[in-house]
Amino acid sequence: MGIVYYVHFLDHFEAARTELIRSRGLTYRQIEDSGILMPVVRIDIRYRKPAYYDDILDVKTIVLEQPSTRLELLTEIRRENESEVLVTGRTTLCFVDQAGGRPIRAPEFLLEALAWEPGQDGL
Repeated sequence: MGIVYYVHFLDHFEAARTELIRSRGLTYRQIEDSGILMPVVRIDIRYRKPAYYDDILDVKTIVLEQPSTRLELLTEIRRENESEVLVTGRTTLCFVDQAGGRPIRAPEFLLEALAWEPGQDGL
């Protein structure tokens, strides 16, 4: 059909999340090495328009609110140099203690790295 299969947008969401965290001076490896896991517990996606093969996409992710026990992210996907949004999604991750497998509050180093400010830009 020449359009991007809907499930592949999840890969774009994950890559944007990873790069957002990297832009804040951390990597997922560092977070996991500290004993914290960040599983996705919910994703809500709205498909507005299709993306086509060979489209260059612009993916932007922002932190929606100050993290505590959860991290809420908003992702928007557009074609490069276009304003029309193709896909939007809200992803919820939680912080889990790797040793005990239980939810925990975000540790201070993550709160500092992911400090939320109203209107801040993501990637």
